Amino acid sequence: TSRLLDSAGWKVNTFINPLTFLEHAAIHCPRLAVIDILMPEMSGLEVQMRLQRISPSTRVIMLTARDDLSVRRMAMDAGASAFFIKGVESGEFLAGVKAAADSIN
Repeated sequence: TSRLLDSAGWKVNTFINPLTFLEHAAIHCPRLAVIDILMPEMSGLEVQMRLQRISPSTRVIMLTARDDLSVRRMAMDAGASAFFIKGVESGEFLAGVKAAADSIN
């Protein structure tokens, strides 16, 4: 995902640890975050909720290996701009990223 975004011209920072990401987000308020549902220490949904409190202008795209309608609903109800299943066609993913970034005021 990071290579795809990088090749499309996006400046990408990757984080393995969600707490490190949230610390970074509190300082830098990123325009956009792509968050995996399955993460160490906490779920992507929890990261999304915490991110919303510390950087409410950050747009979120959720990414998962398994489509679970209840998880999709929770992410979208919490304000995710898009929800993609891993393996999504790259053009569709990049279009979602662009749409989320373009929605920032």
